[in-house]
Parts: sequence; structure tokens; C-alpha cells
Amino acid sequence: MAQTPLGHGHAESLGAGKAIAVLTSGGDAQGMNAAVRAVVRVGIYTGAKVYFVHEGYQGLVDGGDNIKEATWESVSMMLQLGGTVIGSARCQDFRTREGRLKAARNLVKRGITNLCVIGGDGSLTGADTFRAEWSSLLAELVKVGGITAEEAKKSSYLNIVGMVGSIDNDFCGTDMTIGTDSALHRITEIVDAITTTAQSHQRTFVLEVMGRHCGYLALITALACGADWVFIPESPPEDDWEDHLCRRLTETRLGGSRLNIIIVAEGAIDKHGKAITSDDIKTLVVKRLGYDTRVTILGHVQRGGTPSAFDRILVGSSLLPQTGGRGGPGGVTSPSLSPQGSRMGVEAVMALLEGTPDTPACVVSLSGNQAVRLPLMECVQVTKDVTTAMNEGRFDDALKLRGRSFQNNWNVYKLLAHIRPPSTKSGYTLAVLNVGAPAAGMNAAVRSTVRIGLIHGHRMLAVHDGFEGLAYGKVEEISWERVGGWTGLGGSKLGTKRTLPKKYFEEIGANISKFGIHGLIIIGGFEAFTGSLELMEGRAKYEELCIPLCVIPATVSNNVPGSDLSIGADTALNTITTTCDRIKQSAAGTKRRVFIIETMGGFCGYLATMAGLAGGADAAYIYEEHFNIHDLQVNVEHLTEKMKTTVKRGLVLRNERCNENYTTDFIYNLYSEEGKGIFDCRKNVLGHMQQGGTPTPFDRNFGTKMGAKAVAWITGKIKECSRHGRIFANTADSACLLGMRKRSLVFQPITELKEQTDFEHRIPKEQWWLKLRPILKILAKYNIELDTSEKAHLEHITRKRISLESNI
Repeated sequence: MAQTPLGHGHAESLGAGKAIAVLTSGGDAQGMNAAVRAVVRVGIYTGAKVYFVHEGYQGLVDGGDNIKEATWESVSMMLQLGGTVIGSARCQDFRTREGRLKAARNLVKRGITNLCVIGGDGSLTGADTFRAEWSSLLAELVKVGGITAEEAKKSSYLNIVGMVGSIDNDFCGTDMTIGTDSALHRITEIVDAITTTAQSHQRTFVLEVMGRHCGYLALITALACGADWVFIPESPPEDDWEDHLCRRLTETRLGGSRLNIIIVAEGAIDKHGKAITSDDIKTLVVKRLGYDTRVTILGHVQRGGTPSAFDRILVGSSLLPQTGGRGGPGGVTSPSLSPQGSRMGVEAVMALLEGTPDTPACVVSLSGNQAVRLPLMECVQVTKDVTTAMNEGRFDDALKLRGRSFQNNWNVYKLLAHIRPPSTKSGYTLAVLNVGAPAAGMNAAVRSTVRIGLIHGHRMLAVHDGFEGLAYGKVEEISWERVGGWTGLGGSKLGTKRTLPKKYFEEIGANISKFGIHGLIIIGGFEAFTGSLELMEGRAKYEELCIPLCVIPATVSNNVPGSDLSIGADTALNTITTTCDRIKQSAAGTKRRVFIIETMGGFCGYLATMAGLAGGADAAYIYEEHFNIHDLQVNVEHLTEKMKTTVKRGLVLRNERCNENYTTDFIYNLYSEEGKGIFDCRKNVLGHMQQGGTPTPFDRNFGTKMGAKAVAWITGKIKECSRHGRIFANTADSACLLGMRKRSLVFQPITELKEQTDFEHRIPKEQWWLKLRPILKILAKYNIELDTSEKAHLEHITRKRISLESNI
């Protein structure tokens, strides 16, 4: 695609004459390699020299071959690898001044004055100490003849930037640390596998997960797997927890369940600070209930395996450019999209290169869809404050210090696991249905909707086969037990169809009256949105349609207006990314081969773009960014040059509806012809496998919270529209779509979203992810300009924005 500059930046010369070292320290975490790759390639793009430091701080102290210059090719094929390719080690030497003197000399001798540390709070604290001592270390080295005065002058100050790599998600100030999402993938895979054997034998399983003093992994696992109980250190159970737990397990079995799942964080404690171990729980269950009980301690398997798509994109995405022209693989970036900041990989490099002696050491942190810079030691201090609060028994304070997101997850879990439907009923009836194509996570949303509805005292109805099923009376009452175990199931248990309701108004109205439905929760894709608009139009003629309704976006295409993300998109993205990994491996084995991969999405290029970022693609063609034959020619020439390097493979993604003439076959034939004698081509159409599979932890959690929030809103709206025992809702705000906007969940009247929608192409007119496309070019070594006028400024942790699950 065209190489027209993006704005008027100077990023490609920002690093000229400078040197950056990158190291990974402490415990390894999936996604660290993606972070290293991003720092190396973006550093080289800015004109800086970039060095690997092997074996963490130990390599910094030992020097020699442990500190090597990195090249573009040296980070190829790193993206999909777990752990850290450059190694990590616990280093006692660096804790001593003598060790830090050696480290300083090794950096000065190579002209390195910028250090990017990827690790946990201990590693980052060590980096801050190193920076604070830098001047005195240099003075001492000059004094003993370790370095010259001239060398000391050239290296007068050291810039430090941290990225938090920790599966525990225990670092305050960031929504998600590198490796957390991948660890959750490993854990849920294991819990899903254990669930099948537990059901076979009617067993209780106690699973211990990592996290040190942080219960995040345990809590999200419990939400994602519908666990019966979870023990986390931030909120110990009440003193009579043994009785409560046994009562809860008994109720579940009496309700027809053949298994119990209990999740324990490794740092779980009671109110008095005494450890609660997995063996303690097993002994209790066997002694009191006589259940066949097994303990599984997951251990280091949680750190292993391939990083998830989220962990790759989290650290690999770029400074969001001012859009003034065509950019990214595929053409024009919408000028109406205002940049919102950056992601971690580029932001770390920019923070280093813009650093001055007065700039405090910072950590690049994820806050919603923004990368922000936070003072490193502020974050470390708040992280330590959590531990102090727990040690002093101030557990409410510990929960608050973990952040609003953590608190909301905990509140939703308690609602679903510990509260039972009341004996007094509300008198209201809610119906839930799936509309459109199936998407992983739909079932988690239905389960949450049904159970939270029952907790509110409502009668809950399940509608099979979408709007068509509502017209044909395929409606039945659904119970608490019926939706047990649905969180981990892909597809749609209710059945789903694309049929729109307009031609069935009379029948739908009759069945709303027949079943006494007071509110509708519609979980689905673009048809759920357009079908709800039709129901709104039908209100003028059919009074029965005058009931509140809420749309929850669920589609792999992520093309529903009013929401940055849809349920199911994360699962589809991970499916594509895994496939791309295997294809790249195949291409690497055969050498000089380019794969053309067609993804789903209709006219929406979300999957192709994000899979391109996560899979390390050379290009991604999408409808939203026009491309022409010249752009295709540039890409072929770029791949021809690439084949002359040590990286003799290529990956090109094409969204299924990106261009009606430049089809997958056309692009395959063009590349094959132009690449003759240089590379050969293969093509792959991924098809409906992208809609299948087990939902990811994100989609399970997202669907669960969306369902809970939708029920709370619709309950309030029914009460608001109730007059003399009848429900009459005909205002715009009685039919809303629940969407994620900049990581806050908000209700928007669907009629207001009409103006934001391109109905012909079934996409929103503005899409946030288009701003990420230029990083595809940069990481694929295209020579484009990147505007850095939009940059993240140093914020303070106390003023940091509330994240994802606000107000659930």
C-alpha cells in the first residue's frame, strides 16, 4: 500500500545517535517477547541502536556477550513464543553497589543511556535505584579508572522506562500486565478439561492458581468457569466460611450438578491472616460431606505456552498517529478519528528517547485503550500499600487499592455465586434471545442474564431461534440450574437466526402478550441492532412492542455501532492468531513462501487488522482503507526484498469483503505471478472455524458482566415505565444498546446510533481500531512517517481514569 507519510512527525530520526538496551527480569510472562520485539523494531525505526541484555540484570552486571546489538531479523518469529527468548534471572549481584558499578560501566562503554526493563515491581524498583545512583556510580568509575571523564560526560544521565511483565496482574496503575491474559487462557483450558472428568465421577475439584498476594487470576477464573467458590487474599471469607461453603456445595449437587469447582489463590488467607490451603479445603469437604475430592495445583504451567492475541497487541501496538493521509497496510485512516494516545511498545521507546535528566523513571501502563506514563515509584508504592493493608487486616482498603475494575469483578462474582433467588417475586417477566450468527461468549451472557434476572425476582424466559422463534412461540421458562456450566460453551445454546422481525410484528406482539413479557434482552450482532430498530418502528402500530429492550453486542465481526468490542471477537481473533502461527511455522520450514489468509468480518476489517498485529503480518487488506494495484505492487516488491534477508516467509491477511474485484484468488494469482523465481504462494480461507471454539476468558468475563449490567438496567426501566400494573415504553431511552466505550460500559438509545451507522456495509462510520493500523507498517519494516505530536504525558496514579468495568 502507499507510503504516503502520516502527518509531519520526526519519529524516524528521534533516536539518531542514541542507544537503547532492553532486558527482561524476574519471573517470565507470556508476551515478554512481543514487548522485546516491539522495542527493538520501533527503536531501530527511530534510528537508535538497540541492544539485547541477556539473562536480565545478571547479564547487565556480567557484560560481554550478554549485551548484544539487536537487528530487525533477530526478533523475527519471537512474537508467538512464550517465556522470554533473551532470558531472565534472579540477580543478587545487582542488589550490591559493586554489581551496579559493573553494570554502569558495561552500559557506558557501549554508549547506552536508555534502559527498558520488562519485569515485576522488584525489577522495576531495582531499575529506579540504579537511575538514582547513576551520577555517583559514574563519578566512582572515573575515579578508579573504569571509564574516562569524556565517557562519563557523554553518558551523564540514564533514562529508565518500565513495562510490567507479570502473570499475577498485581501491579497497581495498569489495567492488565503483560502475561495475565495468557495465564488466564492456560488456567481456563485446564479447568475446562478438569470439568469433564469431574462430571464423569461426580467429583469436587479444588484448584490452586498463582498470584502471590493478588487474587486476580483466581477471581477471573472463578467468573470465567462459573466456580462454586473462590478464595482470594484481598477479601477473606467470614469466620463461618466452612459452614457456608458446605451448604453451597450441597445446594449445587441437589440442583442436579455432578461436580463442584473451588478456586484457591495461592496467597488465600482467613480474616485473621491464617493461610487457607487447598489441602485444608479438601479435608473439610471430605470430612463434612464425604464428596470424592481432588486437589490440582496448577503451578508453572500458568506461565507457559503461547501468548494470547491480547498480550501481543497490548505490547506491540503503536503511538496512535495524527491522521492526515493514507497510512497503514491498506490506505486511508479516517481523519475523523481523534488519536487517544498509544499502546505500550512504541510508548516505551518514545518515553526513553524524549527523556531528560528531570524526567522521573516511568512505567508505561495500559489504561483502557490508552497507554499512559505513570511515575514508576508511585505505582510501586500503591502496590506495596495493598500488601500492607492486608497485613494489617484492612481488607476493604486492599480491595479499593486494587482498583474499581477488581472491585466490580468481585461484586459480580458474589452476586452469581453466593446469592440465591428471593422467595418474593417481582411480578415481572424478562425474555432473552440470541440473534444473528453464533459467537463464543453468547452462552456466558445468557447464563448471567438468567441468573441475575432470577436474583432480581423476575420470571425468566428463553426464546429459541431468535426473532423467528419469538414469532413462532418457541419460548420456555428457564431455571437457575438449566444454565449451569454454560460459561465455557461456544456457539449458542438457545439457537440463533439472522431473521429480522418486521414481517412478524403481529405474531411477535401476540406472543409478548401471551407469555406476559415485560422486557427483552437481545444478545447478538448487527441483526440484533437492526432488528431492535425495527421493533422500535413497530411500536407506533403494535402496542405490545412498547416494552423496554436492551441489545448486548455479540459477533465475531465486531461491527456493531455503539461498542468498541463485541462478545466473541476476542475468541475469533485468538483462533485466527493461532492459525497464523502454524502457517508461519510452515512457511519458515519451506523457506521463500508467502501465505494469503482470508478472514471473516463482512465489510469490517477488525479481525484482519488485529490478527495482523498479533500474527506479525506483512500486510492486511480491509474495506475501510482503500487500496489499489499500485499498493499491491508495493507489497510484492517489499516481500521480494524481505526474501533476500534471513526471514524468508511472508504473511498477508485479507478481509473477506475488502474489495469486490481484488479477491483472495486475484491477490493469490498476482503474488504468485510477480513472485516467480523469488517466492511461491499458498492461500487459506479460514471460514466458519472463526465462529466456533471455546470462548476465551475475556469473552466469558465480558459476556457475564454485560448480562449482569443489562438486567439491572432493564429492571429499572420496567419500573419506570410501569403504570397501573401495565408496562408502556415508547421513548427512545427505553430501547438501548449496552456497549463498551473507552472501557466504560454505557447504555445508548439505539435510535441515536442510527446516525453513526453505515447500514449498506453493516459497520459503524467511525472505528477506533483504525488508528492502530500504522504499526503494521512499522513492524513490517515499511518506511513510513509517524507523527509523534500526540503523545502520552506523565500522569499520576491517583488521578488515573477508572477502567473497563466502571459502574457495573
